[in-house]
Amino acid sequence: MKIETKIEHFNEPLYLESGRIFSSFKLAYETYGELNADKSNAVVVCHALTGSHHAAGRYDGDTKAGWWDSLIGDGKAVDTTKYFVICVNIISSPFGSTCPLDIDESRGKEYRMRFPVVVISDVVNAQRRLFERLGIKKAHAIIGGSLGGMQALCFAIEHSDFCDRVIALATTYATQAWAIAFNKIAIEGILNDPNFDNGNYDKEAIKENGLTGMAIGRMAGHISFLSPYSTKSKFDRKYVDTDGLYELKGRFEVDRYMEYNGYNFSKRFDPLCYLYIAKMMNVFDCTRHYDSLKDALAPIKAKLTLISFSGDMLFMPREMREIYDSLVDMGRKNMVEYIDISSDYGHDAFLVEVEKFDFYIKRALEWKK
Repeated sequence: MKIETKIEHFNEPLYLESGRIFSSFKLAYETYGELNADKSNAVVVCHALTGSHHAAGRYDGDTKAGWWDSLIGDGKAVDTTKYFVICVNIISSPFGSTCPLDIDESRGKEYRMRFPVVVISDVVNAQRRLFERLGIKKAHAIIGGSLGGMQALCFAIEHSDFCDRVIALATTYATQAWAIAFNKIAIEGILNDPNFDNGNYDKEAIKENGLTGMAIGRMAGHISFLSPYSTKSKFDRKYVDTDGLYELKGRFEVDRYMEYNGYNFSKRFDPLCYLYIAKMMNVFDCTRHYDSLKDALAPIKAKLTLISFSGDMLFMPREMREIYDSLVDMGRKNMVEYIDISSDYGHDAFLVEVEKFDFYIKRALEWKK
């Protein structure tokens, strides 16, 4: 599988929904496979909140593959011998695209807390600029899970002529209060950590030591990615062998797991970027500029494949079912399919249990208009 990683610079304005403007911006992206002669085989893959453009394969020296490597590659469900797969790092993310740590040209200093709030529509509009520059006038398909599914829905609604197939997994048409509440813990943890220093923290110190408030917030967020069943199966009531049961700070194995994930995450993901992307997720509501969900879905022209997971506690299956039911009520049953995957894993099933749904993605990619 041919893999290329690039950063594209745009010396042109990007007008944001908030009314703010980037006078210039950049997008990091990764591609897999080859674009065909008429540039009609592009499959756009959209990443989740803390993901990146590195969706598949391995860089030299890496022990861990891209986050959807089990789905994307030669001979896999998203077959890179047939499709040219492209994954773009979203604006606000710390992995190469324009983010709060970049220089604000108007001030000659890093944006930090002066960075504008960016919404899903802005992210998708920026990606369209990249695809136009690459000569991709129409994608074969768009696929995304969680925050990536929000992007996929946004493409379907706001760029309805760009694609005939849209596949959204483990997502929602509007972030509900339950998910916003989980994000609130991380947001408060970051903002109230003294070492955050109102966004003026030392970047190198964060990479080395992490940020305690962010680590604690991430632990709470990580719970929302799992389920009671997956945590019981993985840890049950196992106690750390080296810790004493009657030591106040003695830990269960699940304690150690949460510590490991939380504190390591706080070293590898920038706290300001996390704040802005969490805000992006919280604000998402595809009905915001419409009178109802049906009105919001009316512009869709693509075949829509919706895949939920029964154990998802973050974006619950009924939220995706509501999209399906609305389209059926609108007489669009032949243009939408809904699959609820039986899973005890939780929200992250869309990353972990690929063998339960890759068939449906392959089938959706092969759908003939």
